[in-house]
Amino acid sequence: MFLTKQNLVMARTLGVAIVAALGLGGCATYKEEFATINSRLDSLDQKVQSAAQSAESANQSAQQANQRLDQLEGRVQQLETAPRRVPRG
Repeated sequence: MFLTKQNLVMARTLGVAIVAALGLGGCATYKEEFATINSRLDSLDQKVQSAAQSAESANQSAQQANQRLDQLEGRVQQLETAPRRVPRG
């Protein structure tokens, strides 16, 4: 009877070891999938940062263009309200 209990304990231990090995073996495939997902996220993050920089640059250019238009508008109004010159000749 002693051998049977010992065999039962051994079988139980082997069963636990096999289940643990299979469980840990499945984690290796997830590791690759997580690496792929992280790579995609890094790529998307770079694209978002690039787009944000482009938007900021476009915003600054638009502000400079608006300032120049404001300067020109004042000059145009000044020329339009100036008295007409009489042509020579």
